Amino acid sequence: MHFNDYRQFDAIGLAELIQRGEVSQNEVFAAAVNGIEALNQSLHAVVRTRFAKAQQESQQCPQDSVFAGVPTLSKDLLMAIGGEPLTFGSAALSAWCPSEDSLIIRRARAAGLVVMGQTATPEMGLMGITEPKAYPHPQNPWREGYSPGGSSGGSATAVASGMVPIALAGDGGGSIRIPASYCGLFGFKPSRGRVPLAPHHGEVWQGAVIEHALTRSVRDSAALLEHINGMSPAGPYPIPRETGYLAALTAAPRPLRIAVSMGDFLGQGLGTRVSADVKTAVEKVAKALESMGHAVEWCSPSVDGDALADSYLTLYLGHLAADLQWVSQQTGVAVSRLDIEPSTRAIGRLGARLLARDYETAKRYWHVAAEQMSQFHQRYDALIMPVAAGTAPRIGELYPSPARERLMSLLAIPGVPALALKAGLLKRLATDALQYTPFTQLANLTGQPAMSVPFHMAENGLPVGVQVLGRLGDDKLMLQLAGAMEQHENWRYGAFTS
Repeated sequence: MHFNDYRQFDAIGLAELIQRGEVSQNEVFAAAVNGIEALNQSLHAVVRTRFAKAQQESQQCPQDSVFAGVPTLSKDLLMAIGGEPLTFGSAALSAWCPSEDSLIIRRARAAGLVVMGQTATPEMGLMGITEPKAYPHPQNPWREGYSPGGSSGGSATAVASGMVPIALAGDGGGSIRIPASYCGLFGFKPSRGRVPLAPHHGEVWQGAVIEHALTRSVRDSAALLEHINGMSPAGPYPIPRETGYLAALTAAPRPLRIAVSMGDFLGQGLGTRVSADVKTAVEKVAKALESMGHAVEWCSPSVDGDALADSYLTLYLGHLAADLQWVSQQTGVAVSRLDIEPSTRAIGRLGARLLARDYETAKRYWHVAAEQMSQFHQRYDALIMPVAAGTAPRIGELYPSPARERLMSLLAIPGVPALALKAGLLKRLATDALQYTPFTQLANLTGQPAMSVPFHMAENGLPVGVQVLGRLGDDKLMLQLAGAMEQHENWRYGAFTS
């Protein structure tokens, strides 16, 4: 099977070829290896491969499984493969190997997926771009020199370029939806707790983080969720396994009441300016949904965007401080001596100075926002919003400048972190970190399902995704809606490069 033929299919399409005997698992595997080796030299999506082990594992894939030996990649963050490196995008963990597989890896394999390697992520998954200093930066397949977004940027590059039809990804503040928007993919963030993080974690970032995938078809996303969802025995969320995600795509959703917003309530306080292309994309989705028989109104929730950003960043700081302590424990290296990036070290120092009172106050606002969105969804089944303020930024455009990194180094001086927090540095961090992407954190804090749909091409030739948020627990309805939208003429996938 030639690579150019291989990458024309989604994961289910490849599995069907295997099941009909039109190609063998070995032929599909070889096509994926050839594609990864050829494209990764310039795209840098994959930080390490495991072809020999993957080929052995592929022989164990039952041909009656939904993915029947289809290649995939996992993210180099949280998704442990027992006995193999997992670096979280950091040089500090370059020699660390977890002892056992994460549950998502086990379930993905049981569904027939073959893990070929691991994809690039920013250090500790912290940014909406993927530019770790420990690894080459993945390129956006649509245009050299542009970012695929983050933190699942490597997975997005791999899928958009055709290396694999589906790649595992995670989302703690937009890390599935932002890369999906920048790379012209479908990116679905399930409801909180739907996909467990066991056995290494009960929850991450107080439940804001959820794992799933980036795909080139809605049906691949639905089929994967069918097999990886459901609580683990020791998990914090009593959410039983649910079926019917794939079957739901066979019918159009009932007529829905849908709200549309340009997201001013989230971005205005940060000085966010939405580009003309993003506005066009949102309007396109609104018109398309109206033409499909849904009732569409322009309306925004009553969520306080400034409070939401402050709440998100406060927990972001606190959790990073704890994460760095965990890295220290795993490696036996003191936090002060860890080989980490200046911005990571600075944010960790700020987090270490947070008071428990301030952390808890920030966490309580999550519940305020969740209640406000619950009230909003009593009237509306879905909310349409931007994913980001514009198309993919250039690589380096959003990473802290050398001057900013030197300023961050001052946080090593005793007493300075506490003074910086009192002086309003948190607000400055919020503006720097979220100004370009203030629209995605809401669903992580409230736990709602949310997705990015590829619905527009900007004048600069880069894709623009549009975000759809659903009622908490309404994952099946959101996938059903995406399946119907996928049939619209404005829906466009991928960016195959050679």
